[in-house]
Amino acid sequence: MILRNGTTASIRVAQSSDEAAMAQFFASLSKESRQHRFFSQALPDDKLVGSFCDAGDPRRQSTLIVTQLSGAVETIIAVGTYMARDTTTAEIGLAVADACQGKGIGTLMLERLALFAASNGIRHFWAMTMFENQQMLDVFRESGFDCRTKTEQGVVEIDLSLVPSAASVAHGELCDRVATAASLRPFFHPNAVAIVGASRNSANIGTRLLQAAIDAGFQGTLYPINPKTAAIGSLRAYPSVRDLPEAPDLTVIVVPRDAVLEVVDDCAARGVRAVIVITAGFAEIGAAGRELQRQLVTKVRGHGMRMIGPNCLGLLSTDPTVRLNASFAPDFPPPGRIAFSSQSGALGLAIISLARRRGLGLSKFVSVGNKADVSGNDLLQYWEQDGQTDVILLYLESFGNPRRFARIASRVSRHKPIVAVKAGRTGAGKRAASSHTAALAASDVAVDALFHQTGVIRAESIDEMFDLAAALSAQPLPNGRRVAILTNAGGLGILCADTCEANDLLVQELSEATKIYLQEFLPAAASVMNPIDMIASASAENFAKATEILLCDHQVDALIVLTIDVGLADISTIGRGIAAGVSVARAKSGAGKPVLTCIMDGDTLSAASALNGERLPNYDFPENAARVLGKLASYAEWRRRPLGVIPDFDDIQPETARALCQSIVKERGTVWLEAIEVRKVLQDFALPMPPFEICRSADAAARAAQQIGFPVALKLASRQIVHKTEFGGVQLNLQNETAVRAAFAAIHGRLAGANRLEAFDGVLVQPMIGGGVELMVGITQDPSFGPLIAFGLGGIHVEILQDVCFRVTPITDRDANEMVRAIHGYRLLEGYRGHPPADIPAIEDLLLRLARLVEEIPEITELDLNPVIVRPPGQGCCIVDARIRVASIQ
Repeated sequence: MILRNGTTASIRVAQSSDEAAMAQFFASLSKESRQHRFFSQALPDDKLVGSFCDAGDPRRQSTLIVTQLSGAVETIIAVGTYMARDTTTAEIGLAVADACQGKGIGTLMLERLALFAASNGIRHFWAMTMFENQQMLDVFRESGFDCRTKTEQGVVEIDLSLVPSAASVAHGELCDRVATAASLRPFFHPNAVAIVGASRNSANIGTRLLQAAIDAGFQGTLYPINPKTAAIGSLRAYPSVRDLPEAPDLTVIVVPRDAVLEVVDDCAARGVRAVIVITAGFAEIGAAGRELQRQLVTKVRGHGMRMIGPNCLGLLSTDPTVRLNASFAPDFPPPGRIAFSSQSGALGLAIISLARRRGLGLSKFVSVGNKADVSGNDLLQYWEQDGQTDVILLYLESFGNPRRFARIASRVSRHKPIVAVKAGRTGAGKRAASSHTAALAASDVAVDALFHQTGVIRAESIDEMFDLAAALSAQPLPNGRRVAILTNAGGLGILCADTCEANDLLVQELSEATKIYLQEFLPAAASVMNPIDMIASASAENFAKATEILLCDHQVDALIVLTIDVGLADISTIGRGIAAGVSVARAKSGAGKPVLTCIMDGDTLSAASALNGERLPNYDFPENAARVLGKLASYAEWRRRPLGVIPDFDDIQPETARALCQSIVKERGTVWLEAIEVRKVLQDFALPMPPFEICRSADAAARAAQQIGFPVALKLASRQIVHKTEFGGVQLNLQNETAVRAAFAAIHGRLAGANRLEAFDGVLVQPMIGGGVELMVGITQDPSFGPLIAFGLGGIHVEILQDVCFRVTPITDRDANEMVRAIHGYRLLEGYRGHPPADIPAIEDLLLRLARLVEEIPEITELDLNPVIVRPPGQGCCIVDARIRVASIQ
């Protein structure tokens, strides 16, 4: 956990082995602090302390302890306990060491206790404290949870609702954001930097890092650490960090792996706040390395420090007041407003060189290595508040905490664009699937869904990432999708227009007034139909005037200017003409519209610069510019759309459904639920299902059909067989008892012939559901991202057509609205060729309830509703067939 002052501490569940340390903690409290915690200055007895350390039943009680290292000894600095008063309410008590009060520990401990208690069925915290204990009262009142208090005779009774609210979520995010940013500041604004491992050998890695810092012109003090020499170059060397004349904010560690932990202890002893561990040989090499990395992280956090790495290539900051190069970057990039985080160190350094060649400046660069402590999520929160960063670039190979990424990225993307390249998008990692939904959820589906929901712009390659960064760092976002294309070569215009339309941009005809303005100075052979082809003889003046006119057209949202050197005009002069036209238009009505260029002059990395310091990003080919503009338009639309909400439902019973699933997992392990159990779970979330009966004989099926009313459907009931139609397990439109008996015999006989009678749990008899459109809705658990919800056309064709939209749960009402409209089959739902439209609000309601179901019951690993019949507006929808698979939570 990150404290308010930017230092760190560890938090964990108390165990029986902590009894002595906990007793010592309570003994170390001042009499006043003990009075506030226990209403007595006396020490708690051994029995009470022992109960605090009992971790056997978290539904009954649990205790969290916060620790820091004092030398090599783990010391408790805070204790928080809840004890159940009934099945949904628990009494809570918090105590923080006197010397550590005021650092936000109580607030963080309350948040963690609330999360832990809520996961074990607790919905309310109850507490009593003295009126004069205002510091603890502030912790409760400012927590963001719904807090109600009652004061009587100097004692305050507190009732805290643990049900998440907008206020509690916002408060938690704010505290996390502020603390994280404070903890990372020593990396980017250090007063001094120590480099442990530098030597007189110029080929030494530590020496190369030291020289890189010197060459960049670091504005603070550099301290080389080497016990075997008194000086390195012109700098005095010190035998240990402990021997430094001041405490450096940052230490870079480049020593053999087995010496790293000792150096970390030295850093802690001297008051270092941040370390970069360049050394490799940790989690990336296997089990032994993972264990050593675990020890390293425990030590770093226990000492209250932050760490980048291990196994990383460092960081740099181009801030003129810092100018820090603590990396292997061979050249220091020009300052700019783009921050970049890379999970691949070597690739990151290559990208820095590419940025320089493209003329793109960076504000910060970080190679995160193994992400053992500081992660990409932490950097996002720091750069969110960094006044020198406007655009954030990420090269990702994995997600450590996708849900935290989603929360942070969706907030940051609202005002700073995030561009990400995610490696590993092929189907090689696709896992074996046992349901429709799992079969459709390929390995990269979750990444696309996550990025879409959070506004992250996905780049298909490193090249496209820099194409996007060039536009985002220099041009405004478009207010719409209408684009004008200006060129001196018809072929370029056609290529660009085709790519624009493929990326959902509108290359529509210009207004009559704009066409007239263009015709006044263009030759008769020119085309003004959009793309505007000024023909090969177009001059710099033609480009300037046409650019001005098009940008000032109220029916144009963006402009792409294409030109190729045909030997009739100086290409650099044309570039200046385009820039001049942009500058004039900006002073009129052409502000706020992006301009992208493709000046094909052989220097594909150049860029035209407009007057007044504006930069016009230049692209290798027309298609590149069109693809970039398409993604900018989609991102701009995402930013403009209102925030969605996760609705609550007052007609659901999640506790009942959760208890059922948990008991089934406990008794039977990983299984598909029986049909009656599926129905119970869905009913607890008010999901619509027709009446049905499970029958194991033809006579029982005939009686059930008679009671339900003909026509009926018979379906195989089986926890083992997923695709019923492969065994003739779906018999429809049965009009009488004779047909029902024959259908039962056919299903039973087919299984007997295939030697699969052990899979026969009976048949499900239900009324025929006529009319409407068949849909499929499902859930599958992604091992990294958690539950994915799928929506598409249903029936037997779902896996063939694969017209399915995925989202990562939880989803908002906006997500549900988008999902319904994202599939190609949406035209059927709108009403097509005489077919009546569907009840869209009912579909959205079903999606939201299903997402809530899987969030409330994490034991559900797969769920298929197929088909779901959606009826005309106002008539709702009906789940015709459903399967649910449950497993223990890992």
